[in-house]
Amino acid sequence: MVVAAPLTRETEHLIGARELALLGPRGWLVNVARGRLVDTAALVAAARSGTIAGACLDVTDPEPLPEGHPLWQCDNVLITPHAANPWGRHDELLAARVAENLERFYSGRELLGVVDVERGY
Repeated sequence: MVVAAPLTRETEHLIGARELALLGPRGWLVNVARGRLVDTAALVAAARSGTIAGACLDVTDPEPLPEGHPLWQCDNVLITPHAANPWGRHDELLAARVAENLERFYSGRELLGVVDVERGY
């Protein structure tokens, strides 16, 4: 299961003990979104008990994960540094988006990537 959802009031702890149990002992959880989408205590319990095969986490709750946290002790949990966005391309892509939106703004067209404050993303 790959988690790639926005973090909102409705999605916090979207994945808990029930969802992990449904994933099963051969399933893996991959979280590339936000740490608080997953109930960390439920994840630790599922990883330790074999309820799931394991987890790959690009994000955690809390973040950064403190030294001595139980997730560090789970052999079936891989934790990566949440640095998947290559900075070399980041500035180039951001500049292109800003230029496109300026053109759209001045021509009265809808902007790209507008944040919906009510929805939280």
